[in-house]
Amino acid sequence: MRYLHFAIIGAALLLPISALSATSVHADPGVTTSGSTSPDNWQMRRLMEPTEAELAREAAGEVVIYDRLADKQVDAAMSAHPDRIRNMMFLGTIITDERGEAKIDSSGMFAMEDDGC
Repeated sequence: MRYLHFAIIGAALLLPISALSATSVHADPGVTTSGSTSPDNWQMRRLMEPTEAELAREAAGEVVIYDRLADKQVDAAMSAHPDRIRNMMFLGTIITDERGEAKIDSSGMFAMEDDGC
């Protein structure tokens, strides 16, 4: 039910900016917060090592929505690729401790940054 709520909110946010091209990428529940760019972590591959075709789509205005990445992964991407920040949107960013482990909130779920929705 929680994911349906996020999907509805996400769709409502994208409607006003329908003139922009948007691609949504979603992490699977097994995503680690290590920042790995292994083949099975395709969000991090897309974020940190985009193909020429992906870069061309970004240059044409595509905005990619990244879902449930760790705060340290987001910070690393923004530091490594400041020229691409306008093409990145992060939802459900997981808050980590100083060791990079996901913090748990009072409900037992991953603690997430408030994305303003």
